[in-house]
Amino acid sequence: MTQFIANARMYSVTPEAEAAWRELLMHICAAAEVDFRYMEYRAPQPLELLWRRADIGAVQMCGYPIATRLAPVVPIAAPIPAMPWAEGKAVYRSHLIVRADAKVERLEDTFGGSLGWTVAHSHSGFNALRHHLLGYRTPERPTLYGKVAGELVTARRIVDAVIGGEIDVGPLDAYWHHLLMRHQPVLARQVRILEPTDLSPMPAFVASPALPFAAVTRLKASFSAAHRAPWFARSAEPLLLQAFASVEHGDFRKTLDWEAEALAAGYPLPA
Repeated sequence: MTQFIANARMYSVTPEAEAAWRELLMHICAAAEVDFRYMEYRAPQPLELLWRRADIGAVQMCGYPIATRLAPVVPIAAPIPAMPWAEGKAVYRSHLIVRADAKVERLEDTFGGSLGWTVAHSHSGFNALRHHLLGYRTPERPTLYGKVAGELVTARRIVDAVIGGEIDVGPLDAYWHHLLMRHQPVLARQVRILEPTDLSPMPAFVASPALPFAAVTRLKASFSAAHRAPWFARSAEPLLLQAFASVEHGDFRKTLDWEAEALAAGYPLPA
């Protein structure tokens, strides 16, 4: 009999954050009467391989690959970040960051310099960045940057590349960024935000289609009710988490709309 797994790699910014995710997920799974085991999956192991496993039961997945059907998954629930900009919804955005001591004040000041992005199936590290830069392109200036470093893979790699001077500016998942500020404030203070992108659907916990429908239904209910449980606050506070919202495939449609706008404009890669 298959034992399904839970994992929170996407927002495990530190071992302490992952421990909080693990504790929270085990409570949610117990309330849903599913016997999942928490499996660690460290970077830089490819997330797409994790998402394609037949035994995933509650694993964080970006909304863009959910929408593009990169892996056959069943969306369950998405976190609602406890940040004012989320307005109590399961949404997030990207922060376009530079070094804290960079001599730039506006995003336009970085044009002609160097840009980084994570991986082409990422919304926060690629699709949202591309959509945001569309607003700055003109027929006379179809390319904004002189150098582009792609496939940096992780949010932490973006931070390190900015601090190390490999790139001038890069996109950083805003929820991940707030968790970094909470758990590694010294590191976080070495970068600053130039601009945020528009809000978009938050990454979600997903399951394999092999997970029985009854278990999926119980998990959705357990995630949705978690914020009312006595055990929620202990783990949610260090995760800057307000609650969870039940989600379906259609909730991630905006990511495909942003992709379509970029491709129609002849802008397949952020550049």
